[in-house]
Amino acid sequence: MKFIDPAKMKRLIALFGNKFFLVTVAFVVWMIFFDKNDLLSRYEYHQQVEKLKQERDFYEKETNKVTKDLDELTSNPRKLEKFAREKYLMKKDNEDVFVVVKEKGNKE
Repeated sequence: MKFIDPAKMKRLIALFGNKFFLVTVAFVVWMIFFDKNDLLSRYEYHQQVEKLKQERDFYEKETNKVTKDLDELTSNPRKLEKFAREKYLMKKDNEDVFVVVKEKGNKE
């Protein structure tokens, strides 16, 4: 078993008895654990910001896709007809429309 040198022990006690050291330690503990911007809150804010950035990127991609589709639909009548047939099941008077739906459980 090792014993601590008495000179080192006295320096350690003097360090913990120093009011500047104690105030600094109290300040650091307060900032890390008890302040409204403590480490846990900062981590949660960081996670929330990252999630919001991902959502922003997703919605920007979707907006660009919808804008492109809108431009195509307004400039090309064939695309407009195709869109109306696929999305809204519209048809001409002399046509019949058959909708084929695949079952989710069937993997063919």
